[in-house]
Amino acid sequence: MQQQLNEKIRVEINGMRQGMFLQSENTSNPVLLFLHGGPGSPEIAFTQKHPTGLEKIFTVCWWEQRGSGISYQRNIPKEMMTMDQMISDTIAVVQYLRRRFVKDKVYIMGHSWGTVLGTLTAQRAPELFHAYIGIGQVARQEESERLAYTYMLNKFRTAGNQKMVRKFKKYPIDQGGEIGIKYLSLRSDGMQKLGIGTMHRSKSMLDCVKIVLGFKGYTWREKLKFPMGNSFSLNCLWDFVLQSDLIKQVPRLEIPVYVLHGKFDYQVSYVIAKQFVQAIEAPVKGFYTFDRSAHSPCFEEPKKMCHILRKDVLNGKADLADKQNQE
Repeated sequence: MQQQLNEKIRVEINGMRQGMFLQSENTSNPVLLFLHGGPGSPEIAFTQKHPTGLEKIFTVCWWEQRGSGISYQRNIPKEMMTMDQMISDTIAVVQYLRRRFVKDKVYIMGHSWGTVLGTLTAQRAPELFHAYIGIGQVARQEESERLAYTYMLNKFRTAGNQKMVRKFKKYPIDQGGEIGIKYLSLRSDGMQKLGIGTMHRSKSMLDCVKIVLGFKGYTWREKLKFPMGNSFSLNCLWDFVLQSDLIKQVPRLEIPVYVLHGKFDYQVSYVIAKQFVQAIEAPVKGFYTFDRSAHSPCFEEPKKMCHILRKDVLNGKADLADKQNQE
């Protein structure tokens, strides 16, 4: 029976109450678990200003991961913020969704950091999933960060922006310098200015802050705690993201693999994401270029994304994929 759903709930996941938003225009549709980026940056707030249309195709679970958003608690032990724990949590959320909506399998979609979590979860428990969809696919993030640094430094030099050049030179990442948390705020600022970060048309990180503060699904207390969860999760998990090499770690997935990537994305390298798809073995695989997007095609070009999901992903095909990346 067709049934709409728009629900904000907390569910016990591996001994901890964690929050999620469930949205669907028809709960008999396939189930999609969306794994947000960050680490520590839930994304449902973006759908208020930038609707994705996912709820028209799927029953969507916007889970806010352990230590993030409405799942953040001050007393979470840092030792519980590990990659193994996050994968275990993801599998537990999938089991909850399977039981609740009476599905054998679900679709798993990761964005940014969520692609690390999604890829490794799909590798560990492929039997739970119809397909894996990566948006802004992470593969070798340390290499990606160094490519982005060099690109930005050259762009600011060419533009004569000495202020930004001086700021970047304090972090000699092109010479092997540490890619630490302190650098990330400057990196994000630079990317927004150049249209190669969160969204191609967004020029300030304030845009993201305004989106969270304006989201009607959060209480004021939850809005104020949001940056605390972001900082906590990033500090706990950033080193893992930086050190991961999914091209080596995940040579094969037993399910179809679809990667959707913005042409202007330097937050996660477009070039390296292509290499990941070319290298991985999978029953079906496709790489899809979004010509008007940076890091968030799901919010920047949602109609194109939904067309790909309907035509290719739901049918286990890759007919719409970039042709040179289907080998």
